[in-house]
Amino acid sequence: MQPDLNLWPIGNCQVSALIDSSGRYVWACVPRVDGEPLFSALLDGDDPQKGFWDISLEGVVKTETAYLRNTPVLITRHEDEAGNAIEVIDFCPDYRQRVGPYRPVAFARIVRPLHGSPRIRVRVRPVTGWSEPVRAKRGVGNYLRFRTGDVSLRLTMSAPVGIVQEERAFRLESPAYFFLGPDEPFLREIGNAMEGMLESTVLHWQSWVRGLAIPLEWQSAVIRAAITLKLCQHAETGAIVAALTTSIPEHHGSQRNWDYRFCWIRDAYYTVQALNRLGALDVLESYLAFLRNIVDAARGGHIQPLYGVLGEPDLEERIVPDLAGYRGFGPVREGNQAARQIQHDAYGQIVLSSAQAFFDERLFRPAGEEDFLALERVGQRAWENYDQPDAGLWELRNSKWVHTYSSVMCWAACDRLANAAAALGKGDRARFWQKRANHIRAHIERAAWRPDSQCFSATFEGEQFDASMLQMLDLRFIRPDDSRFLTTLAALEKQLRRGSHMLRYASEDDFGLPQTAFNVCTFWLIEALHLTGRTEEARGLFEGILAQRTPSGLLSEDIDPKTGELWGNFPQTYSLVGIINCATLLSRPWSTIR
Repeated sequence: MQPDLNLWPIGNCQVSALIDSSGRYVWACVPRVDGEPLFSALLDGDDPQKGFWDISLEGVVKTETAYLRNTPVLITRHEDEAGNAIEVIDFCPDYRQRVGPYRPVAFARIVRPLHGSPRIRVRVRPVTGWSEPVRAKRGVGNYLRFRTGDVSLRLTMSAPVGIVQEERAFRLESPAYFFLGPDEPFLREIGNAMEGMLESTVLHWQSWVRGLAIPLEWQSAVIRAAITLKLCQHAETGAIVAALTTSIPEHHGSQRNWDYRFCWIRDAYYTVQALNRLGALDVLESYLAFLRNIVDAARGGHIQPLYGVLGEPDLEERIVPDLAGYRGFGPVREGNQAARQIQHDAYGQIVLSSAQAFFDERLFRPAGEEDFLALERVGQRAWENYDQPDAGLWELRNSKWVHTYSSVMCWAACDRLANAAAALGKGDRARFWQKRANHIRAHIERAAWRPDSQCFSATFEGEQFDASMLQMLDLRFIRPDDSRFLTTLAALEKQLRRGSHMLRYASEDDFGLPQTAFNVCTFWLIEALHLTGRTEEARGLFEGILAQRTPSGLLSEDIDPKTGELWGNFPQTYSLVGIINCATLLSRPWSTIR
């Protein structure tokens, strides 16, 4: 079966897994999202024989998959030609106990017989070193033991251990329970324990969703995007990863295969911004703690574009030699060289993510004097680098320019520092930072504006067209009725719009000409159309891209504008942010139903 992106994430903000349309685990890493894969079939060519966990019904003719309402708990129903049927419930335990949160490095599967006398087969084929099969060792009790990398795991079960180990089929006459977790004794009766875990996990997630301030329209799309964005946060530190996968190419044979299982300061800013619009303050507070540690470690110096989920700065990139890649389109990469790049927009994103804490009285830890002093050091770096070349937000590997987007982000850092200073009653610092912001604004308006084409260029040095110029609106650098923005929007649509989709740029880069549209750029276009008075067109485009989501209600990074096929790492936080932002912007208000 050829892999595709019809994938269903489960997780608990410690570990996650991707389950395909047949109910197989095809991707999961331990002991955290950027760890070594336990299941890697997604990246092992067209017909992998290892790196998966399959619970299959003999003679299956029909499979249906859906999430339990307002949770990341997945239910897959299988039926055979005789009408025998089972359901498999997949989840990662996540709830509070009296002693604190319970979110172990663990994956839970409950298999229930629904009709007739179904026969099932369980195949558990983990890997170590990304691709080397792991041999199961049978324990004294009702469990198998696996070791991958530095992690030792135990699969405790109620099913016959020998039959599972030998991958033999057996009749399912009562619920079967499988708990793949830490290599330690399972001290409770497994059935009662896992039913309790399921109930508590469902309650935890449905309670979290209940606290969201969602728009009237497109509620299910927003809720699914919000749940999945939260799954991309590492609860231990607050870091937010860009995606749960590595090396899904931007298009077939592109070589644009990157590891996205890390915390980009930029992507995390957009994620926090979107979830803030829904009132998910827990994500903001956790991420601010992560940022404070990053700023402290930098000591007023260079901020990397991305870090590991524990804040690690060294993310050395290497090619994994023994995996063929998604559909055979390698290479498979671990780590990301972009951590060594210079991307000046990071300074703005740190300040923008932190600014709300100076105003929001709901927070457990509002920002104060010490936080402002730390952010001033970030602002100083923005001031020093706003007109200096960098790799830009698209992370060009072999060229550097003074990117307008990076400069606008540096302006935003100074502008929001002025706001924070005013909130703290620091009038002199507010004037100081506003003066700097005004200086940067004037410089950008001179250096990036092209009188001949009547648009802002993506760089100070050239005539590049780049969809990031649309973000001038969201950052409040320019008003939607400003003639300079309207002519820039027209130029960007002419150069980058492909029907209902938007390219990020259309010029050659290190890997040639881009062939797929970047989903977040389409959402930026939708926002710009609405804010410039083209709301009906914006709503049409939004409905169109929602229709191209996977059956799980999610999006990857890229889309082929001709075929509608999704490409790129999955699920992509940028794309899910776009769903939330556009739904919030375009929805009718709740008052219209009263």
